Amino acid sequence: MASTLPKTMRGQFLEAFKKPYTLRTVPLPKPAGPHDILVKVEAASYCHTDYVLAEGQMAPLPNSFPHIGCHEFAGTIVSHSDSPSSQAREFKSGDRVGVPGRAYHACGTCFECQGNKDPVAADDKGYSVHCLHAENNGLSKDGGFAEYCVVDARQLAPMPAVLTATETAPLMCAGITIYAALKRCRLERGDRVGIMGAGGGLGHLGLQYAVKMGYRVLGVDAADAPLKLAESLNTGAKLIDARSTKAADVVQQLGAEDGKQETGESGLDAVIILPESQQAFDYAMTLLKTHGKCVVVSFPEKGFHISARDVVFRDISIIGSLVGSNRMLREMLNFSAEHDIRAVTKSFPLAKLNDLVEEYHKGGGGKLVVDLALES
Repeated sequence: MASTLPKTMRGQFLEAFKKPYTLRTVPLPKPAGPHDILVKVEAASYCHTDYVLAEGQMAPLPNSFPHIGCHEFAGTIVSHSDSPSSQAREFKSGDRVGVPGRAYHACGTCFECQGNKDPVAADDKGYSVHCLHAENNGLSKDGGFAEYCVVDARQLAPMPAVLTATETAPLMCAGITIYAALKRCRLERGDRVGIMGAGGGLGHLGLQYAVKMGYRVLGVDAADAPLKLAESLNTGAKLIDARSTKAADVVQQLGAEDGKQETGESGLDAVIILPESQQAFDYAMTLLKTHGKCVVVSFPEKGFHISARDVVFRDISIIGSLVGSNRMLREMLNFSAEHDIRAVTKSFPLAKLNDLVEEYHKGGGGKLVVDLALES
């Protein structure tokens, strides 16, 4: 297949912070290292982190301009390097794969690669998504807003046959991120979990995962379109409009449902914070039972104010969660396929990426995806 490859490709480039993307034609990248694989991109999903990166809020990333963004994409393998590693040889030309952002060219020798024992983040010894020296597709190196991309074989996850590329791409960041966050809650079937930002890209997937995991799910949002999207999923999760319902009233309602008399034993066992909003964080903390877990996924530029009283007197655990291991990535994909979990998406051609960004700012919820099969 490699002999039939074109010599050039189109890609959408950031050329400066706070500027629109520019569609350019550039030479086709080539796999050079033993783990390198060239993927023909079929779908590339837009993430909030793409916006943060383009605004300059992750400086010094990207390392240089012009830069191709996107760290959640899917496609078909078209070529390997001249001396492929054993991990690269596990994939054949024509295989359909999902590609997450982390971790490209993990070093294999740092303490993360050699000894990470976190059940959510740990892979086989010699590779870690938290490698101290790895690059990241779409952040520190070029990503998926292009017709082709060089990736690391150790990142890849085989695409289940029932999933399309446009269905798989959003799962490569949004899917694995919320799936891993749910795992970090350490819940048992029947426990209560809340998802703040339930109609957003991660949140609406989280509603589906959490219900299928057997939890009692509370979805919270504060905007009309995301709430409507969350309701359209018909998951059976209880949905709350934070603009019109006080957190303390929700706790009282849940306590009554569970037959609890004390405030400390009423509410949620865990909550996941997705919005970059102090109001959302405070609302979520009020929803938690004593000894509850608050899993933080979002990273607002100015951080969150945390009440020491909650942490000390109510014994609330605050846990950060980034992504899951490659092993968990594959588990999540198979779980999605088995339980028919899909992102609600709207697709755009590659040439219309700036239109996609405009749509993103409307805050309609769900996920926006570049579908490279669409005509420009």
